[in-house]
Amino acid sequence: MSFTFTPENQKKADAYIKRYPKGRQASAVLPLLDLAQRQSGGWLPQNALEGIGNMLEMPFIKVLEVASFYTMFNLKPVGTYHLQVCGTTPCWLKGAEDLKKACEHHLKIKTGETTKDQKFTLHEVECLGACINAPVVQINDDYYENLSPESIVKLLKNLPDQATSSSEDASDA
Repeated sequence: MSFTFTPENQKKADAYIKRYPKGRQASAVLPLLDLAQRQSGGWLPQNALEGIGNMLEMPFIKVLEVASFYTMFNLKPVGTYHLQVCGTTPCWLKGAEDLKKACEHHLKIKTGETTKDQKFTLHEVECLGACINAPVVQINDDYYENLSPESIVKLLKNLPDQATSSSEDASDA
C-alpha cells in the first residue's frame, strides 16, 4: 500500500520542496515527515517513509535515519494524547521523575506504553526547551510547565475525550 498526501497536504509538501534549490530537495525531509505524521494520526508508517523518500529522490534508509533520530517522530502508533515528559537535568531536578510516576500511576501504564483504550501514550524525552519553567510535559503540540504530580493528574483528568488534531504546521521554519 503506497502513501500519498491528501490534496491539501500535497500542496504544502510541494511548497516545502520548492524552498530548496534543485538537487537539495532532500532538505525538505523534516517538514515532510511532520506533515506525514500529522496526516497518519501521530505516527509514521513505513509506507509514509517510503513515499517521502520517493518524493525527495532519497533512499528509504536515509529517511528512516532522520525519522528515528528525532524523538518528535513516532515509528509506532501513539495514543490520542501523546505525553512527553522531559527527563533532562533541569526538569529532573525540579521533579520530572515524580511527574512520570504520577502519570504511570494514574494511567496504569509504564513509560513507553499506551493505555488499552488507545487514549494516552507516555514517553520520557530529552530537553523540551523550557528549562526555566521546569518540569515540563508536552501533550501533542501543547507545553505544560511548572507542573507537580497533582497538577499533571488534574490536567489528564480534564483533557477532552477526543483530541483535536492540529492543522497548524509546526515546521514552517
